Amino acid sequence: MDNRIKQYLFDIEQSISDVKSYMSAVKSLQAYEEDKLIRRAVERELEIIGEALNRILKIDPNITIPNARKIISLRNKIIHGYDEVDNVIIYTVATKHVDILKEDIEKL
Repeated sequence: MDNRIKQYLFDIEQSISDVKSYMSAVKSLQAYEEDKLIRRAVERELEIIGEALNRILKIDPNITIPNARKIISLRNKIIHGYDEVDNVIIYTVATKHVDILKEDIEKL
């Protein structure tokens, strides 16, 4: 496996760990919505994950990462549609989907 891909996979793992750390203090969607610092931190980590996935697929389009395109699309939405970010979607991704992504990344 290309060393750049290994670095991007490591970056994804780090960002997943950070999201989980940030979200450990959040007990509900309401608490998430009320904490701008946590929201922005989680959004930034999801941007990093999406960008790293995008770079991986540019290097090797044959790598299979389930939902990679959806994650990249989420990254684009956060960056380019910052005024339309849906907190419910971000909260759901941060509390449910990052664990699934972590498993997929660990398999690689």
